[in-house]
Amino acid sequence: MEKEKEKEKEKREMAAASTLTALLKKAAAAFPSRRAVLVPGKVDLSHGALDALVDAAAARLASDAGVEPGHVVALSFPNTVELVIMFLAVIRARGVAAPLNPAYTQEELEFYLSDSESRLLLTNAEGNPAAQAAAAKLGLAHASASLLFLEQEQQPKIHLSLLLLPEQQEEEGKEERRHNSGDDVGLFLHTSGTTSRPKGVPLTQANLAASVHNIRSVYRLAETDATVIVLPLFHVHGLLCGLLSSLASGAAVTLPAAGRFSASTFWADMRASNATWYTAVPTIHQIILDTSNKAQDDPKQLALRFIRSCSASLAPVILEKLEAAFGAPVLEAYAMTEATHLMTSNPLPQDGPRKPGSVGRPVGQELAILDEATGAILPPGQHGEVCIRGPNVTAGYKNNPGANQEAFRFGWFHTGDIGVVDEQGYLRLVGRIKELINRGGEKISPIEVDAVLLDHPQVKQAVSFGVPDNKYGEEINCAVIPRGALGEDEVLSHCRKNLAAFKVPKKVFITDDLPKTATGKIQRRIVAHHFVVSKQPPNNNNNKPASS
Repeated sequence: MEKEKEKEKEKREMAAASTLTALLKKAAAAFPSRRAVLVPGKVDLSHGALDALVDAAAARLASDAGVEPGHVVALSFPNTVELVIMFLAVIRARGVAAPLNPAYTQEELEFYLSDSESRLLLTNAEGNPAAQAAAAKLGLAHASASLLFLEQEQQPKIHLSLLLLPEQQEEEGKEERRHNSGDDVGLFLHTSGTTSRPKGVPLTQANLAASVHNIRSVYRLAETDATVIVLPLFHVHGLLCGLLSSLASGAAVTLPAAGRFSASTFWADMRASNATWYTAVPTIHQIILDTSNKAQDDPKQLALRFIRSCSASLAPVILEKLEAAFGAPVLEAYAMTEATHLMTSNPLPQDGPRKPGSVGRPVGQELAILDEATGAILPPGQHGEVCIRGPNVTAGYKNNPGANQEAFRFGWFHTGDIGVVDEQGYLRLVGRIKELINRGGEKISPIEVDAVLLDHPQVKQAVSFGVPDNKYGEEINCAVIPRGALGEDEVLSHCRKNLAAFKVPKKVFITDDLPKTATGKIQRRIVAHHFVVSKQPPNNNNNKPASS
């Protein structure tokens, strides 16, 4: 009997090595006194304290909220320490964490709660009326979490207030220890749904552990690192790269006191945390550059190890400006929800060259450009669809056999992006398959046009997109936010000097704002609809959504 128990214990320990929980536990044991989470002026938690809070919250979720292994728990929070604790607690209790954008409407929340088959909604103490209304309509319980600081206690405590619906009862006796397995689904996210209905993506503890390992290794994250979270934690970019990889390294993260990115507090937060790096989307990088115009906001005083850019294409001119301003290397990366974030990245200077315009080399997985018809791997220099496979890749979309059949052909996950790999293994993206602009048979990459537009010194932000056209099927337009006085003719003249004639936009929209997603990304389909499609008169033959 004793031998069987020992074998069972050994099996559990081996399985735990492939879990996110194990990585976080290991970091907490190795660096218990080092800072884990800072909220300036509010909270300063060590790794040991965070680990204890997560354990306590996981026990409460099991004993008081009846969270069983595999139960999906939705979390609707701003970027607060309570979100960090409760997210990790759900996973530690062997539940499935499903973080949601707190700005969603009730109708949107009803879809996401229903599609994920959530059993419980968690919010902060202030609550979220839209989320709570959606949960009540679907018959879900709601709990709020708050961090309490008691004078007689050395460490803060997490308080969980559970509000049950009349027909539900609290379950007793859920105190048994939960052993996380690599096969456990720990995170459930949805794709952005830019071209179709959002698809549910289940990610296992093994997926999460593999991705965290990949991120830590390529950026050499260590306990001496610190970062400021500028991206929402309901999105895979900020969650995996900014938060979880830092915590698993014994490093520190700072959450802005407002619960979201603010250009007005960014510099103070970076200085207060002694930040060594940060990761963001291109639009936020541009905002940061534009706000560094005060003496106390001198980027070079931060002494960063590196800056990371991901989730959208970074124009080479913006990369150059960032490196000049911060005196630090900018590493562009490529990621997707289905890959538990990271797929490729440019390396740190000591590990290889950085190539502007490239998203770098594969990290911890296989990557290939496949022939669409046969699935054969194409040689370097040939364009095709980017495909990946590895331990970080989801096993498939939830309840969507049609999407799975299309996305996992030939034993690879098909990203939907067109790219080309060079002889050194660096990937350059041409664009989304559905965003390439087909102008009378000529395929135009909007990424290439964006780069030319952003190279104009008076252009602050820019995006190109396809619109319906009677003559060519599609035509290229663009929208530009100028830095000062800038007219359409000047933009077009710049494009004619730097682009082939068929790639020059037919129309330029000068604007002071561009529609963006909650994570700061600019989606071409939305921009096209905002500037062109929605403005077309009724009964016009061109009044169709742009294919991009």
